[in-house]
Amino acid sequence: MSTIKIADSSDQGRWDAFVISKKDAGPYHLFAWKNAIEFAYHHSAYYLIEEDESNKIRGIFPLVHVKAPALRGTLVSLPFCDYGGVLTSSSNTSAELIQYSIDLAMSLKARLELRYKHPEEALSKSQEFGVLSQKVRMVLNLPEGSDNLWNAFKSKLRSQINRPQKDGLEFKLGSLDLLDDFYTVFRLNMRNLGSPVHSRIWISSVLELFGSSSHVGVVYNENKPVAAGIILEFRDKVSVPWASSLIEYSKLSPNMLLYWGFLRFASDNGFKLFDFGRSTPGEGTYKFKEQWGATPFPLYWYAQDFIDQKEPSLFGGKVRQFIETTWSRLPQAFVDRLGPIIRRYITL
Repeated sequence: MSTIKIADSSDQGRWDAFVISKKDAGPYHLFAWKNAIEFAYHHSAYYLIEEDESNKIRGIFPLVHVKAPALRGTLVSLPFCDYGGVLTSSSNTSAELIQYSIDLAMSLKARLELRYKHPEEALSKSQEFGVLSQKVRMVLNLPEGSDNLWNAFKSKLRSQINRPQKDGLEFKLGSLDLLDDFYTVFRLNMRNLGSPVHSRIWISSVLELFGSSSHVGVVYNENKPVAAGIILEFRDKVSVPWASSLIEYSKLSPNMLLYWGFLRFASDNGFKLFDFGRSTPGEGTYKFKEQWGATPFPLYWYAQDFIDQKEPSLFGGKVRQFIETTWSRLPQAFVDRLGPIIRRYITL
């Protein structure tokens, strides 16, 4: 006999211990992601735990209800990252937790979106769910030590990494001490891409709550930040949730130095995998990550709607098209203020 409950703060220690024990887990499954979302964006999180008779955890399922005012929102596992999903060794437990999420979405009158990095049998067989994403994760196997990694690169790639260093660019790795420089690059780049930017408090919350497992990397040109990113450690893997560079400095290839700095850190500190994050096959970011030797792994994002398909979406159709086509032409001060207000409701 098992029971399902919604986790509270007292469950954080055993939740994280269970997450760390599961091979399909990632940094986003940790309780820190929940705490950051609740603190920075005030969304309602439903972190499900299924227990046996002795209160031993059989499975967990992190869910967040991302709801804009006057709309029904999306119950998603998980927002603002590549994957979430059920963690368990039991197909029965997985099915029970998924059914609970369906019932919860129905009670909230919310759209249900479940993101996995591997196919989920119960969802793949269901006629009620469809796969949303054609995106892939780009993952690189790391050798022991950056010297071995460097020697495995093709000469063209090594020259691309050397070029920004010869031009005087410098890479620094830190944490909250580099937050301001990261966010400067991040907000400018997001405007250029036509996308609302995450709030500074969201980024700082992630860094604070992940603690020593999070790092900020910044590339400088004459003391000006021109490329920046964040990495999260989890077991033997390093993941990149966000990275940006300034388009006006693209000829100096600061992105090459940024990722080499991250990869060098990861390989020299014994990590075995480097997750570049999601991309669309054939597009520019995909090709950039592919040149490092990264292998694509499909993402499986399943969606089910319990509401009228004609209900207006805050970021669907013409609204989203308007944002994408006009955002980069708006004044920087305006998008800096408005962007985070909008971005908190975009689950991507």
